Amino acid sequence: MDKNTTRFNVQLYIYDLSRGMARSLSPIMLGKQLDGIWHTAIVAYGDEFFFGGEGISSCSPGGTMLGPPDTVVELGETEVSEEIFMDYLSSLGESTYRGDRYRLFEHNCNTFTNEVAQFLTGRTIPSYITDLPSEVLSTPFGQILRPILDSIHIAPPGGNVINGGRNI
Repeated sequence: MDKNTTRFNVQLYIYDLSRGMARSLSPIMLGKQLDGIWHTAIVAYGDEFFFGGEGISSCSPGGTMLGPPDTVVELGETEVSEEIFMDYLSSLGESTYRGDRYRLFEHNCNTFTNEVAQFLTGRTIPSYITDLPSEVLSTPFGQILRPILDSIHIAPPGGNVINGGRNI
């Protein structure tokens, strides 16, 4: 391995969109305990990257309206250059992660961060995050709420859209 290879730190920022309410309300509403409603982002190259209803966006770490993350997970380091990473994100933003492809349960911020984490580090994000949609949908109340929740597009304000997102 080349001793001059530059390495970049990669972090997972985890936010609880319910601000703790899921922990107290989920047993009553769903009949099972959920610790949070998770939004995640990848932090690398000095910026925070996330996917929502507007497409792929970036901001300074903790720079959305959500404020600082509830938890930071160190995913490791990458040798992928920032230029290659931005080309990768641009490609994703024109295809797989356009804003019009956002689906709260199947194709969301967490599927994006899981894919990007694997690209950069070979690691996945914690399964308690990626399993959350199936946990909710496995309950009768989750099935009742699905039509309403499917229409929700989460896009935390404060980011700069990397790709216009709503391409046809």
